Amino acid sequence: MDEDNKTLLQVFREHNEQSRKLIGKDFVSKTVQRYETTTRYLEEFIKKEYQLSDIALNNLEANFISKFDAFLKIEKGCAQNSSITRLKNLKKIIRIALENDWIKKDPFAYYRFKLEETDPEFLTMDEIKIILAKEFTIKRVEQVRDVFVFCIFTGLAFSDVKDLSPEHLVKDNKGELWIRKNRQKTKIMCNIPVLPVAASILEKYKNVAECTGKLLPVLSNQRMNSYLKEIADICGINKPLSTHVARHTFATVALANRVSMEPVAKMLGHTDIRTTKIYARVLDKTVSEEMKGMRSKFVV
Repeated sequence: MDEDNKTLLQVFREHNEQSRKLIGKDFVSKTVQRYETTTRYLEEFIKKEYQLSDIALNNLEANFISKFDAFLKIEKGCAQNSSITRLKNLKKIIRIALENDWIKKDPFAYYRFKLEETDPEFLTMDEIKIILAKEFTIKRVEQVRDVFVFCIFTGLAFSDVKDLSPEHLVKDNKGELWIRKNRQKTKIMCNIPVLPVAASILEKYKNVAECTGKLLPVLSNQRMNSYLKEIADICGINKPLSTHVARHTFATVALANRVSMEPVAKMLGHTDIRTTKIYARVLDKTVSEEMKGMRSKFVV
């Protein structure tokens, strides 16, 4: 196709194809899958709204964005923040087109994203203790529980715990064990102390590294989250457990135990401390709710 007549889905697919080749280097698999899903949604939208199989970049108007936003919410049931994620995927493709002079004007020029403030889900110490104490008869479920607990006590994201190998373990001059690893998503170096619970899990699976070169028996993210739903049911925890919840729990537990914001941000590999501050806000909200309960119980 002529460089002056590039189409939206063509550029999107070229981007996705290149990104898939860079998984493990510049991209994680989940990010590429997200772009591919956005491409599929755009294809459906263009067919429905314009009766076309694709659309020329230079035919994109500002209302294309608002119409696609509406399509995502109405036809795909996307919540506000989920819809914005798709629009940001699209915006990146438009930016690539602008940089290459494939498009004359930016349809996003006057568009402003409006994220809704959401509270990350996390577990309480009592809920963590329930999960730790539960005995599982199925080995695979037990392994998923152990990996989940390891993430709770290290703050590692799924892609990082899956990639964890002996080379990422180091001892300081006091003999204390640390995880030293670049976060796969941000490439920021994280230094995380290996707490006793995490150390006991590493010891439990020390034979795994000899066979696989990895420290823990980690399944795919989809299978992990599927087993975690089962674990939540078994443990009577009415929260949607996922690998993200483990990471959120690490942050809130660390802050609740008076670890200051900057070290928590560094251990999590956050590029912006404002991301870490979300957890402090959630804790403040939790304390406020608990204090309301105390006021009702201790009326004099």
